[in-house]
Amino acid sequence: MTLQEALKTYFGYESFRPLQEEIIRSVLSGRDTLALMPTGGGKSLCFQIPALVQEGLCLVISPLIALMKDQVENLKKRGILAAAIYTGMSYDKQRTALDNCQFGPYRCLYVSPERLESEDFRKRLAQLPITLIAVDEAHCISEWGYDFRPSYLKIAEIRTADVPILALTATATPDVVEDIQNKLAFREKNVLKKSFARHNLSYVVRYCRDAEEKKEQLQHILSSVQGSAIVYVRNRKRAEELAQLLNATFYHAGLSAEERARRQEAWKNYCSADVPLPKCSEAPSSTVNRVIVCTNAFGMGIDKPDVRLVIHYDLPDTLEQYFQEAGRAGRDEKTAYAVLLYAPEDKTKARKRVHDNYPEKEFIATAYHKTCDFLGVGAGSGLGHSFALHMDELIQVMHLPLLQTYSALHILSQAGYIDFEDEQETQPRVRVEVSLGDLRQYTVTQEQNDLLQHLLRTYPGIMTDLQYIREEITHALHETLASLATRHIVTYIPRTRACRFTFIKERQTDIWLSPEVYEKRAAHYADKLQHMVEYAENTQFCRSQVLLSYFGEEDAPVCGTCDICRQSFASR
Repeated sequence: MTLQEALKTYFGYESFRPLQEEIIRSVLSGRDTLALMPTGGGKSLCFQIPALVQEGLCLVISPLIALMKDQVENLKKRGILAAAIYTGMSYDKQRTALDNCQFGPYRCLYVSPERLESEDFRKRLAQLPITLIAVDEAHCISEWGYDFRPSYLKIAEIRTADVPILALTATATPDVVEDIQNKLAFREKNVLKKSFARHNLSYVVRYCRDAEEKKEQLQHILSSVQGSAIVYVRNRKRAEELAQLLNATFYHAGLSAEERARRQEAWKNYCSADVPLPKCSEAPSSTVNRVIVCTNAFGMGIDKPDVRLVIHYDLPDTLEQYFQEAGRAGRDEKTAYAVLLYAPEDKTKARKRVHDNYPEKEFIATAYHKTCDFLGVGAGSGLGHSFALHMDELIQVMHLPLLQTYSALHILSQAGYIDFEDEQETQPRVRVEVSLGDLRQYTVTQEQNDLLQHLLRTYPGIMTDLQYIREEITHALHETLASLATRHIVTYIPRTRACRFTFIKERQTDIWLSPEVYEKRAAHYADKLQHMVEYAENTQFCRSQVLLSYFGEEDAPVCGTCDICRQSFASR
C-alpha cells in the first residue's frame, strides 16, 4: 500500500498537508526525526501512516490519557487495530493489550511515559515487534522546556539501534530543539520544521487598569466575538468565580474525571451555527456550552477546529505556554483571536511567582521534613515506599503554604530525593480478605454475596493483591463495598484524588540542592517569565513576529492583523 493509498483508504484525505509527507518519508527511511508543527497541523498522521504501510508496531508515547483513548477509538473506527496502556488499567487488561500487540496485527500501542519506569513493562516491550517510536509533546523531555517531565528521560533507554524515533512538538525554542535530539539519543541531527506562523490568528493585548476593568473587558469581548471560546486563568477559584460571572462552565483538575469529561464534551458539542450572536449571559447547558473557563489542566490534545476566541485572563508563565494555548483558536484556518488581558498588577504578581516556584532552600528542607513527619516516615527509612498524598491535609496539619510547598516537592523530585507526581484520580481498588471456606461463616445479604462471587470470578488475584475495579462505582455499589469493608470481609479503597509521593532515597537528615537543580532553574524560569512580561508590555513590534522570533524564525513577515499592526496601519 502506498502512502497516498493509506491516506485515502483509512483517513479519507486526497493529499497530505505541508511537511507531513516529508516527515513520513524521513522516518520510513530509518532516520531519527524531530518534527516541529504548529498546533492542529496534523501531527498524528505522521506516525499513523508509517504504522500502516510497513510491518511491525508503532509505539506512541504520550502524556495524555484522554488523548490516547480518543486516538485509539478513532483508529478502531477506521478499521485500524490499536491499544493503549495507562494508569488505572487492571493487570489483566494490560496483559491482554500487550499480547494483542505481540501476536496480533496491531499497528499502534499508546503508553504514558511513566509506564517506562516499570522494569517488568520494559521487559515485555522488548518482546514486541516495534519498528517506530513516536514521542508526542516531545518538549516535555527538555529540562529547559515549559512542561518538563522526568519520565521522558527513560525513552532513550528502550530504543534499539534499528528503530527510528519520531519526536513531535508544537512549541520548542532553539535550545529545546537541540536538547530534545540529545536526550532522545538521535543518531544524527534531523529537524523538519513548518513555520509556526498562524495567518488567520490575530494576537491582541488589552491593557486594563485593574481586575474590575479586566472583568468588563472579558464580558465585552465575549459578547462581541461569535463562536466557541476558552478563557484561561491561573487557579481553580478564579475559574469558578469567572464562570459564575459569565454564566459559563468551568474546568479544572479538582473535578472528577467523569465531570471533566462531561464538561469538555458539552463545550466540544457547541457549533458556531447554533446561535447567530452568542451572548455570555446565556446560562450554560448540560449538553452544549459556548464558553469554558479553565486552568491549564484543559486543552492539550483537544481537537476542536472552530474555536474563535482564546482569552488569557491571567499572565501565563512562558511564551511557550501562551503560544500553545492561544494556538487552540482557529484550527479550521478561519479568522480567530488570541487575547491577553494585562494589568499593572500582573507584573508584580509575576515577580512573586518566581518566589512561589523557587522558595528559599531552607523552606524546601522544612517542607521535606514536615511531609516526612506527616507520612510517619522516620530518618533512614522509607526507601521505595509510595504514598497517596493529599495536599490540602498536609498544609492544614503541618501549617505550610500551598504554592511554595507544592513547588518544594517538585524541586526535591528533580534533585532525586523523592518522586512526586501531580494530583490525579485513582481508580477504586478491592481485595477480598477472607478465604472461600471462611466466607461461609459470615452472614451476608444476597446483594453482598452476588457482588463477592462476581469479584472472585472476574479478578483472579483479588484474594492476594488489591485489584483495580473496572465496574462503574454507583452509589449502591459503593455502599455495598463499604459495608463489607467495615466487617473486614474486603479491603476497599474508593476512588480518590491525590498526589503520589515516593521515596527514591531513605529519609535524609540534610538536604542539598545543586546549582543545576536550584539556581540555574530559578534563573531560567525568571528569564522566561520576563519574556512573557515583555510580550505583554510591547507596544512597537508585530506580536506574531515577536512570538516567531522567540521560536527561532527571525525572518517572519509582519502579520498585519495583531493589535500593534492594526494601530500602525491606522496611523499611516
